[in-house]
Amino acid sequence: MGFQFPGYLAIYVGESQKKWFIIPVSYFNQPSFQDLLSLAEDEFGYDHPMGVITIPCSEGTFLGLTSALGYM
Repeated sequence: MGFQFPGYLAIYVGESQKKWFIIPVSYFNQPSFQDLLSLAEDEFGYDHPMGVITIPCSEGTFLGLTSALGYM
């Protein structure tokens, strides 16, 4: 992953098939996003198998959340 966007972070989202998203780091302060991070921690711990934060929820759930946060 050679792309760098100041103020943004790359993550993978998905249950079986993972999709790459670039999100603002400000999301990490949002309680609803922190809930998704807790889900990722429960499933993967801090050893993310793809080398990037992986959130194990459906793409639709993630897009719904990010829409509510006003980004995607």
